[in-house]
Amino acid sequence: MKLLFSIPILLQDLEIYCGFLEIIVDFLICDSDGKDEIFSQFEGVGLAYCVGVFSIERRVLSTRYYSLPFCQPKEGIKDSAENLGELLMGDRIENSPYRFKMYTNETEIFLCQTKPLSGQEFKLLKKRIDEMYQVNVILDNLPAIRYTNKDGYILKWTGYPVGAKVDGEYYIFNHLKFTVLVHKFEENNIARVMGTGDAAEMIPPQGKQGSAIPGYMVVGFEVVACSFQHKGDPVKNLKMYNKYPASISCDPNTVAMPIKENEPLAFSYEVSFVEKDIKWPSRWDAYLKMEGAKVHWFSILNSLMVITFLASIVLVIFLRTVRRDLTQYEELDKEAQAQMNEELSGWKLVVADVFRAPSNPLLLCVMVGNGVQILGMAAVTILFAALGFMSPASRGTLITGMLFFYMVLGIVAGYVAVRLWRTIFCGDNKGWIGVSWKVSCFFPGISFLIFTFLNFLLWGSHSTGAIPFSLFVILILLWFCISVPLTLVGGYFGAKAPHIEYPVRTNQIPREIPSQKYPSWLLVLGAGTLPFGTLFIELFFIMSSLWMGRVYYVFGFLFVVLMLLVVVCAEVSLVLTYMHLCVEDWKWWWKSFFASGSVAIYIFLYSINYLIFDLKSLSGPVSATLYLGYSLFMVFAIMLATGTVGFLSSFWFVHYLFSSVKLD
Repeated sequence: MKLLFSIPILLQDLEIYCGFLEIIVDFLICDSDGKDEIFSQFEGVGLAYCVGVFSIERRVLSTRYYSLPFCQPKEGIKDSAENLGELLMGDRIENSPYRFKMYTNETEIFLCQTKPLSGQEFKLLKKRIDEMYQVNVILDNLPAIRYTNKDGYILKWTGYPVGAKVDGEYYIFNHLKFTVLVHKFEENNIARVMGTGDAAEMIPPQGKQGSAIPGYMVVGFEVVACSFQHKGDPVKNLKMYNKYPASISCDPNTVAMPIKENEPLAFSYEVSFVEKDIKWPSRWDAYLKMEGAKVHWFSILNSLMVITFLASIVLVIFLRTVRRDLTQYEELDKEAQAQMNEELSGWKLVVADVFRAPSNPLLLCVMVGNGVQILGMAAVTILFAALGFMSPASRGTLITGMLFFYMVLGIVAGYVAVRLWRTIFCGDNKGWIGVSWKVSCFFPGISFLIFTFLNFLLWGSHSTGAIPFSLFVILILLWFCISVPLTLVGGYFGAKAPHIEYPVRTNQIPREIPSQKYPSWLLVLGAGTLPFGTLFIELFFIMSSLWMGRVYYVFGFLFVVLMLLVVVCAEVSLVLTYMHLCVEDWKWWWKSFFASGSVAIYIFLYSINYLIFDLKSLSGPVSATLYLGYSLFMVFAIMLATGTVGFLSSFWFVHYLFSSVKLD
């Protein structure tokens, strides 16, 4: 037996769980007299499930639990049904051999002894330990918590590592110590409750009627992983679930079971039930405890400071500059106005060009339509999550909800894109079908290409994160059978709606733009730093949730940050548009879009920084390519959403500005 002195350093890097080994107990509440009867009745149903093993270093590459030489259930490996969101997240649920009896403490439970490790299994197991693969255990949909002590602080993790490397030798954690926290049911004469994770279905009581013996509900789950050296001779005659003949001491700070080629591995576990005063609705509090709340508040206060600074600039523009000019102009008589027209300067000189159609107007309409759709999807999804409708207890509901809202909001995307198209071309509604079709295919098409490329990499790596072909077919059907028709419906209403009338006329010959001392696009790209400053703190928590496996559930903060981001993007774009008009640059359409949309560049740079410094142990070109591919998809969606906010606010500003003064 060796002292695992390197465990504290190892656990410091183990910031996430990376897999699922789900134990679903369907007999959550039972009376003590019916324990054995109920267990035998549900044996084969209330066993464990596992969803694969993930790595800290290779978070984007998950693998099936039984790809490693672990004990398999007696009834064989069975797949469990997953929803659309779980499949997209790479969860693959399989049953496992672990089984529990409600409120029955058991120790020294022998699980199995594997066959001698082949050379390939030996190399694979060492590789998974080097890559810090972990298994996350879940009981009645509650992930197991593992507590460690680091420098006097109690650290909380989910899941347990496959093994550890000490002094150049590899050891496996082959003994699990489970602690199930239960709460006494308040009512008597309840035989049991079938657990579904989010709710409980009452089953009529069996056996004694009017029994005064209470039942119990699972309200917490903890695990301690140990490395224990089982003796070879007694193990040979043991069968699954037999009691190990010797005492098993579970010390997580020591390792004793080395991995050797051509030698078997023995596994065991123990389970104890502890009664706690934790109510059923509060059982997720331990996982959703809002850590770092002060940091979130600091992020919001930082955003408010940026908004206040920009708002003061906007007020100066409106109240002191624009209003003053308009007031002076309205007080003049016609002769003075005619003389003043000859002496105009700044934004008044581009009155005949400010609404000139931009270059690539179709692309602009399509991107604005997709941006409205993405922004609406994000706002509605985060709002529903903040209200508690998308609990992490229901795995996959967040992704499923995002897909649903995105498809439904195709109506809004088609409407906005077609109406903007008609506005640019002064009410001409020809080609609205083509515009709607391109809106329905632009962002989904690019996303489909990115995910197809990444999926081939996942297939080549034999990862459970790879989307099966059947899911590809389902996504294509959802795309063309729901999203596309809804976008066409929105485009139809946009074609019927009246276009926005320009307040001034546009000359046939465009005005020459004066040469500028500095390139205008340099200022546009630099404007993205202000929106980035409002969200970079919250972005860290989001990235940790995506790539470090942390449970993210502060959607209330996220919704506030989203609203602040929208305000900042609108203000930044509005200020930059006014600055361009003041230097007689009437090509404001695309610049207003990218003034706020350029925040995506800084988010992508932050993603690279996060990869280098926070995911520095990410190994392999495939993992890095997958990470960058997913990051590229994320920043592309953010660019469309933020750019749309900037363009629409600038369009309103320019329309309001030039409708306040009539110049010929």
